[in-house]
Amino acid sequence: MTTDAIIHVIDDDAAVRDSLAFLLETADLTARTYESAIDFLAEPERPAGCIVTDVRMPDMTGIELARRLRDSGSVEPVIVITGHADVPMAIEAMRAGVVDFIEKPFDDEVLLASIHRVLDQSRKATSADAERRAIAVRLDTLSPRERDIVDGLVKGHANKVIAFDLGISPRTVEVYRANAMTKMHAGSLSELVRMVMTTGSFPD
Repeated sequence: MTTDAIIHVIDDDAAVRDSLAFLLETADLTARTYESAIDFLAEPERPAGCIVTDVRMPDMTGIELARRLRDSGSVEPVIVITGHADVPMAIEAMRAGVVDFIEKPFDDEVLLASIHRVLDQSRKATSADAERRAIAVRLDTLSPRERDIVDGLVKGHANKVIAFDLGISPRTVEVYRANAMTKMHAGSLSELVRMVMTTGSFPD
């Protein structure tokens, strides 16, 4: 079954572009090809996906493209392929945000394995980001007092300690705690704490 992700293949060599596109399509991956990084960037309404690019190309190299995408805030994974690899180039590529660096000639399975790996990592990152946003929305529904209780729980404080710190009764803490857990859709205290830590909203 073909994945929804688009594999953007960028290489100034038409034979290489066609060969890579054929390889990807036989592996049930959807490929789009571009003659240059400039053409890729100029593509209107370009669907997100994984980028496979050569290093040495006119006007803009694959590493320069990766750096430009990173600086623009793009999270699309970039895989660089090159027939002229050396250690300084590999280091430069990684610093530019490249997720994998593959030397030519390479086995087809090496490239396919790399693509599947980065797509899986991207899906997991997207899922995790969506979860963080959903939790943040639920946190915003808490009243100031409920948030005080949650912050105390995240610090590891017992109900009695939280009650003393806030000048309220332990029973009142229990009520606010139950309300907060309901709003957060948390089935346990450990789950509630994990949620808050996931968002990075650590109490002072």
